[in-house]
Amino acid sequence: MTMEAFGEEFGEESSRWQLPEDLSGTTEPGWLSEGELAETRGRVPMLYVEALPVRVEPDGRVASVGLLLRGSPTTGRITRSLVSGRVLHGERIRDALMRHLEKDLGPTAFPVLPVSTVPAAVAEYFPWPDRLHDPRQHAVSLAFVVPVSGECQPRQDALEITWLTPEEAVEEAIAADMEGGRGALLRQLMHHAGAL
Repeated sequence: MTMEAFGEEFGEESSRWQLPEDLSGTTEPGWLSEGELAETRGRVPMLYVEALPVRVEPDGRVASVGLLLRGSPTTGRITRSLVSGRVLHGERIRDALMRHLEKDLGPTAFPVLPVSTVPAAVAEYFPWPDRLHDPRQHAVSLAFVVPVSGECQPRQDALEITWLTPEEAVEEAIAADMEGGRGALLRQLMHHAGAL
């Protein structure tokens, strides 16, 4: 039975998703004002996507791992990070992933998105000290390993991308440069990719 038939059978109108009439003054659907974002972060977990950009050999083995260098929004320090960002209301996971890859790596990175949007890992960040930590919020992140074949030109708040061998990427010094325990997530993604 299709969803349309399900709705008709029970006398309901088609349940197509529509934007609300009032977007609370925002100019783009899905964006929250600073006040709305702060209030929402205090009440519900936020959904994020994270991606580990990799370059692969012709046989599919991971040759190098890309880590971004950026200023931390919480500490102001320069840290290493994965590609990451919020999923907007009404946005598909695949679209959010592509948006953040392009935002952080530039339009010529040519990422190869996974066929399935089942993540390689799910990370849960808490606003109190824990294995994975984000002092701003409780967040759930769907993490992916994404091969890129083009030239990466970091933009927005990403300062540069550093390509490391899989062995270099999991060194303690690198993990220590990653905020909020993301070094553990990096290691988990590397295992998923068969790079360790």
